[in-house]
Amino acid sequence: MPEHSMKHLDPRAPLVLDTRDLPRRPGAMRTLDRVVPAPANLGVEMIGVPAGADVSLDLRLESVSEGVLVSGIITVPLEGECGRCLVPISEDLTVPVQELFAYAKSTTDETTDEDEVGRMQGDLIDLEPALRDAVVLALPVNPVCREDCPGLCPECGVRWDELPEGHTHEQKDPRWAALGKLNLKITEE
Repeated sequence: MPEHSMKHLDPRAPLVLDTRDLPRRPGAMRTLDRVVPAPANLGVEMIGVPAGADVSLDLRLESVSEGVLVSGIITVPLEGECGRCLVPISEDLTVPVQELFAYAKSTTDETTDEDEVGRMQGDLIDLEPALRDAVVLALPVNPVCREDCPGLCPECGVRWDELPEGHTHEQKDPRWAALGKLNLKITEE
C-alpha cells in the first residue's frame, strides 16, 4: 500500500497499538488487556455501542512471518431498543477478533489486495477497523428484549405485556354499518 494513502497514526490514540516491545521473529507474543473509549458511530440503526463507553480488549499479539496477528476478545456495552416492543435494551456483547496486520514491504503487499489485510505503519497498528468489523457484524439487525417478546398491539400501540388477557379491538367495516343498525333495531324490538 502506498505510504501516502494511509492516514497518519497517533501512537497515543486508544485504538492504536504500539508493537515496539514485540520482537519481529515468528512465535514472539505478548498479551494486552486494556479498556478504551468506544469510537463514535459503532452500531446499526436500532442498537449500538455508545460513543465513549468502555470497550474491554483482551488481546494476544503474535509475531508471524508477514506481520503481527492480533487475536482475542472484545467486550462492549450495547444500548438500543427492542425491534418488537420498543423498550430500551442494555446488555454486553463479547465478540472474537482475529486480524493479521502486515509489515510494510512484506510479500503480503504483493499477494493481497489493499483492503484485504490490515497494514502496519512502522510499529503501529490501527485496531479500529478490525474492532468495527467484529462488533458491527455481530450486532442483531432486529434486536429484541427477549426471544418471546410479543411486541405491540397493532391497533392501539400498547405493549402486549401491559394489556389484559383477551384484549381485542372490534373492527367494523363501514360497508356493513347499515346492517349493524338494522340488527340493533331488531334486537331492541
